[in-house]
Amino acid sequence: MNIFLFLDRGTWVHRLDPRSKIVAVLLLFSLCLAFNHPLYLGAVSLGILALAVSARALVNFWRLRFILVLLFVFSALLWPFFARGTTPLWEWGPLSVTRESLLYGLAMGLRLSSFVMAGLLLLSTTRNEELTHGLIGLGIPYPVAFAFSTALRLIPTLAGAGATIIQAQVSRGLDLQSGSIFRRMGKFIPQAIPLFIYAIRYTNLLAMALESRGFSPGAKRTFYYELRMTPKDYGVIFVLGAILALGLYLRLGAGLGAVIPGRL
Repeated sequence: MNIFLFLDRGTWVHRLDPRSKIVAVLLLFSLCLAFNHPLYLGAVSLGILALAVSARALVNFWRLRFILVLLFVFSALLWPFFARGTTPLWEWGPLSVTRESLLYGLAMGLRLSSFVMAGLLLLSTTRNEELTHGLIGLGIPYPVAFAFSTALRLIPTLAGAGATIIQAQVSRGLDLQSGSIFRRMGKFIPQAIPLFIYAIRYTNLLAMALESRGFSPGAKRTFYYELRMTPKDYGVIFVLGAILALGLYLRLGAGLGAVIPGRL
């Protein structure tokens, strides 16, 4: 099972400088925050999907489809009961759903899904070491960049260890298919104990390995991999920056893209 997200496709997105890709993702995040209307956020989501198609990264989107769908569904179902509107659609006692709150819930679901898709696109087209160098190139302190890259390495490692533990328990007769959904979820709880033990052991080994190599967060470093911005990198940043500027004008200047005014 491939537990890592990076896909070595060699597309134009992969060849971009990691700094430009990080800035591009931040611009996409800002664009998502600019609107709270599902039509506008749906357009942003379609744009991210188009980038994923050009980067040939849809396989990772399919692998995490359940997470994306759950984020959208739960947000779309919960937000209508907390947001306020003026056009009632359904009332039952103290609970009420309005047209504005329903649209707002759909928008928040699309916003969360877009956040995940943009980050997933970055991880699908950027190696971990490139991402670390990109963060350092943007002025992020080395200890912070190293901790971030270590966390990215640790997540798939723990996911793979968890899958191995589950497979081992199933081979010993653990039945994860029968019973209600809550009963099946309860069967996974005891499997967390060996996973926590593995995580503690892995972290301890990593700390000893770093100490044995004389790791010092504040030491001055040189890098074999040198970052170079190309005209294509500047072009991507310029285009996304122009789209963000247009989005801010539509939202703040023209008053468009808002279901509930005053909420970002």
